[in-house]
Amino acid sequence: MHRKVLILGAVVALFFSALPVASAATISPTFISLIHSATLAQPGVILIDPATNQTLFENQPDALRAPASVLKLVSMTTAIRDLGAETVFHTAIYESTNSGTYLMQGESDPWLTASPFEAAKYHRAFLPQLINDLVKAHPGKRSFTIDYNGVYSAEVHVLQRYFAPRFNLNFHLISSQAQAQPFMGKKIGEISSPTLGEIVKFTLLYSDNVLADRLARTAARKVGLPTSFAGLQQSFEQTFTALNVEAKGLVVKDGNGLSKETRISARTIAELLLRIQTTPELKVIFDGLPVAGETGTLKTRFVTDAPKAVGLIRAKTGWINSSVSMAGYVTVGDSDYVFAIIANHIKQNDYSRQLAREAIDKALASIARPKTNI
Repeated sequence: MHRKVLILGAVVALFFSALPVASAATISPTFISLIHSATLAQPGVILIDPATNQTLFENQPDALRAPASVLKLVSMTTAIRDLGAETVFHTAIYESTNSGTYLMQGESDPWLTASPFEAAKYHRAFLPQLINDLVKAHPGKRSFTIDYNGVYSAEVHVLQRYFAPRFNLNFHLISSQAQAQPFMGKKIGEISSPTLGEIVKFTLLYSDNVLADRLARTAARKVGLPTSFAGLQQSFEQTFTALNVEAKGLVVKDGNGLSKETRISARTIAELLLRIQTTPELKVIFDGLPVAGETGTLKTRFVTDAPKAVGLIRAKTGWINSSVSMAGYVTVGDSDYVFAIIANHIKQNDYSRQLAREAIDKALASIARPKTNI
């Protein structure tokens, strides 16, 4: 028995000696065992103390993995960098010099809605207001032909359904604002969205896939790139280069992380989080992250499986098929450690994904500690 204890002690000592010095002193054995558990199936993990820039723990941090919605950290950073947090999207409707035709001109606003509830609760730009303004300007008219540009076709179809059968709305897409400009007459009405910063916060808080993808493609267009996968890839690469973040092997197939073909490493995500933490213009990203047990997609996380961490973690979650991920900041006393966890070998069923979420929650809770009261 004595010999077994000595052997076990030697194995433990050897394990900890292979980790950075700070890891053995700071990172709990519970964290380590959960990360290495069969439940997470060898995830990509990295934990960094920003105060010292020291990596406290890592496991396959450079392996390329499908990040799921954690990719939104990249797309929202790109949107802020290329468009600016104070940007406001406008959509207007005009008289046209073409007799019997009107012009709807937008700026690819992703925040448009035809829902009165969403407009009231989330301050989304209420697209039907433009048609209401048009009808008010032309009382008695029941059929309108409208050329449009800078408005998503999906929103145009929603408008048609919204007003049927009261009004007949015939929409025709025109290729560019330049093509529309010569025919633009008097402005009839205009709607505007909140700042891009507010939209980004909402996107991160509730992990809105449509908003994330649209903003990523709008950012690419803004810097002269196509809105294709190749354009998104180049746009994200430019963001990483500008922030001095290594993104070797990055593969981008969408702007929201839903594609199982998108690939990124835990280290790249963590390094991006470090830049977000120290770059004033990116503070809106930090502010938009859900808080454990309190807001957004983390409102019900940690509450029952790891209550110790409630209020001590700000992070972006994600999942698709065999991937379960989380990346953000965990409060450990007076420090906010940066972490990224991407487990992309999870069995493709709800039960296995839930077990993976619980393992991640418990691992983070094992190191989370409230800030010291002064």
